[in-house]
Amino acid sequence: MNFNDSSGQQPDDNGDAIQMINAYTAILAITDQMLQAAKNNDWDELITLEHNCKRLASQLMEQPVRKVLSEVQQKKKIDLIQQILARDAEIRTITEPKMTHLQNILTSCDHKRKLKQTYRTDR
Repeated sequence: MNFNDSSGQQPDDNGDAIQMINAYTAILAITDQMLQAAKNNDWDELITLEHNCKRLASQLMEQPVRKVLSEVQQKKKIDLIQQILARDAEIRTITEPKMTHLQNILTSCDHKRKLKQTYRTDR
């Protein structure tokens, strides 16, 4: 796929721009896998993938500031980011209710433990 501007002009850092597009593409691939793991209730896999995604995002953010992207590159970057955000929203739709349920269970267990400690008869 050619991410160069159709005018034939290439930004000075075209290699950097392609590397950036490839990084966003890799992040999208991981978020697709994360969504599948969430749908399958595979929480261990989801956590592993989340760590991989964070690592890639950190590497992307650590790269030096880029010069202006070509119009085609900018559109591709925006499209990738929108897809990543859409997958993230889908993942949250699946995981947030489960996280709330787990939080309620833990809170209930903590309350029970405190009650047992308060009303212990072996004092």
